[in-house]
Amino acid sequence: MSEEVILRFDEVSFEYLHKKPVLNEASFSIRKGAKVTLMGQNGAGKSTMFKLITGELKPNAGNISVTNNGTVGTAKQVIARADLDLTIDEYFATAFEVLPKNINSEINKAMEAVNLTVPTDRRVGDLSGGQQARLLLAYALIQKPDVLLLDEPTNNLDKEGIDHLLTFLIMYQKTVIVISHDADFLNCFTEAILYLNIHNQKLELYMGDYYSALEEINSQVEREQKKNAQLEKQIQDRKDKVNFFANKGGKMRKLAKKLKDETAEMEDNKVEVRKDDKTIRKFKIPNQDDIFGNIVTIESVKVIKNHEAKETPVEKTLQKQSRLLISGPNGIGKSTLLRSLVNGTTEGVKILDGTRVGYYSQDFATLNYDDTVFNSLKEAMFDDRDVQKMRAVAANFLITGELMEHKVSYLSEGQKGLLAFARLVLMEPGLLVLDEPTNHINFRHIPIIAEAINDYKGAMILISHMPEFVEKIRIDDDLDLGSL
Repeated sequence: MSEEVILRFDEVSFEYLHKKPVLNEASFSIRKGAKVTLMGQNGAGKSTMFKLITGELKPNAGNISVTNNGTVGTAKQVIARADLDLTIDEYFATAFEVLPKNINSEINKAMEAVNLTVPTDRRVGDLSGGQQARLLLAYALIQKPDVLLLDEPTNNLDKEGIDHLLTFLIMYQKTVIVISHDADFLNCFTEAILYLNIHNQKLELYMGDYYSALEEINSQVEREQKKNAQLEKQIQDRKDKVNFFANKGGKMRKLAKKLKDETAEMEDNKVEVRKDDKTIRKFKIPNQDDIFGNIVTIESVKVIKNHEAKETPVEKTLQKQSRLLISGPNGIGKSTLLRSLVNGTTEGVKILDGTRVGYYSQDFATLNYDDTVFNSLKEAMFDDRDVQKMRAVAANFLITGELMEHKVSYLSEGQKGLLAFARLVLMEPGLLVLDEPTNHINFRHIPIIAEAINDYKGAMILISHMPEFVEKIRIDDDLDLGSL
């Protein structure tokens, strides 16, 4: 494989206007055909890195270059809300300044590459989350980029979709940089890791597969901690001697000054040890306790097969502490079922009157992006008078004071997910409706979220394509739309 460099960062620094530093003199290079993972905790600036690579953002200092003016294509995390009303044909057309004469043939090739089989006159917003994930990748591929950027590409994909994506990436000849929280997925094709450290804004490059790179990172942390522990012991010993000799006068005072200077130099030599990604604190979702009986009644569902919806009778009821898993392949109608339940748009599914519904939508449809974070939280509160409680809940989800006055649109996708969970806590719902609640969420938070869901005392309906997450959740019943 060619060793020619395709992408280079040369002492690149970047910060937003509000003085939020993201990169500090970052330098690295990526060769043609490499498969690289970009890591960093939520809010570290991973998506910002992608925007710097595409040229959407310009660095404050340093240079970013793509060899021979190579092209860059991005498969984003989510489809822009403004594009949801476009047809698939119209959406693909927005990828070009001048529409190719063979656009229909190119669309077919791109959709075939990602295993997306839907009519191209379909409205983008009518596609399932998994189909939209495939469309995002096809949109990037149709531009035939030299560098392909994938931002959380497994979100909403079922097992078949993930397997297809893996096969594609392994066979793909061009350069790929991926942001993902799916460790097993990344380990199948990753050759190197770029780690974006949120604490010092440095970029570190580690060679090897995903798990090998993580092992190297952990070993480095252990070495740095050991070195610092030895230095701290020596520093404390010197400080004790400085205090002792400083009170003796004469030559002893000179020795104390010399030891003090040496101590300062030793403190400068301490290594800044990488800090683990912060995790959210353990939390509970209080339930509404003034409702009784059947909270949810499902008498029929629409199952989408061969692009047609068919009404199918079922019998499902949920009471307090009932847990229902909705399963089935991408595009069969799982998210459509949850939306119709929450919105009350179909007679086949009903929620008990007076029930507060906590809905985690995979596309964050419950969030008003023009709201400030503060107002978004306040609007969700069951009791909106206790602002101090609201701020404490937000802090548990790493939503600090500096974020409160920003618009929701300013947040990273991971931070939007944590905001959605904070809203559920403040809402005290009688019914939890969770549609892919691990999308965009840092893997360190997922065990804490699973524990909170398990402790929840109300009724719950869940869609998730993450088996290791579902295994952590107590499930009473499974409605498999694929088997209807």
